[in-house]
Amino acid sequence: MSLDYQCPLCQQSLELHAKVLKCINNHSFDTAKEGYVNLLPVQQKNSKQPGDNLDMVQARRAFLTTGHYQFLQHAVAQRVALQAPQQVIDLGCGEGFYTHAIANACTAHVYGVDISKSAVKYAAKRYSNCNFSVASISQAPFNDGSADVLVSIFAPLFDAELARLAKPDATLVVASPGPWHLKELKHYIYRDVNAHTPIAAPVGFELIEQTLLEQQISLPFKDVKNLITMTPFAWKFRPEHWQQLEQQGEQVVTLSFYVSQFKRVTDSLG
Repeated sequence: MSLDYQCPLCQQSLELHAKVLKCINNHSFDTAKEGYVNLLPVQQKNSKQPGDNLDMVQARRAFLTTGHYQFLQHAVAQRVALQAPQQVIDLGCGEGFYTHAIANACTAHVYGVDISKSAVKYAAKRYSNCNFSVASISQAPFNDGSADVLVSIFAPLFDAELARLAKPDATLVVASPGPWHLKELKHYIYRDVNAHTPIAAPVGFELIEQTLLEQQISLPFKDVKNLITMTPFAWKFRPEHWQQLEQQGEQVVTLSFYVSQFKRVTDSLG
């Protein structure tokens, strides 16, 4: 393998032997039939099935197939490709929608990692041009200084872990909600909707460039339902909210994203 996985139990490098990853301490991890490897030990789980559940995964896949987020997918993939990387890690890759687009846009070895087994299983079955693993992005299963480019799409940022994974002068590409992302839908559940602000540079990185991408689209109720279900604020939607949305029919929705590019500053964290 061009990019060694790291054992989540002892942090030693893992080597591939006949579809089994093993470290020098004889910890072993089988490759699933779908092609991914599960590197999430029990002690790192915060629930029986951590991460996005199957309903969220299916809703996200149904919505993403409509093409409404394709402009973001393209922007992220092109931003990564411009770096001409050799190794890319997509932290919080979900179902691989952005991961496989990145792999198609450049010649790098592309790795996706997510804590949701349902999401990674889906990704691995469909995108053979990437390497997928189930793991926590706060303790990512890769050796120090593994990546030329790190990617984070709507995922939490763990500063020390990002700095650990990044090669010197590596690039971090982050997609985060723009000022009024989904504001029309949020008005159903919040009295006051506050604008999102750009994310700050993680410790160990400096901002190089930040772009705001925005579109307004009109969605039928089935697409609105999938869009809400794939987001964390779906838990706040009550039956009356769903009823109001269904009665309204077509819904105009603002899609707004910051795409931020950061550079690793090697003297910040050593």
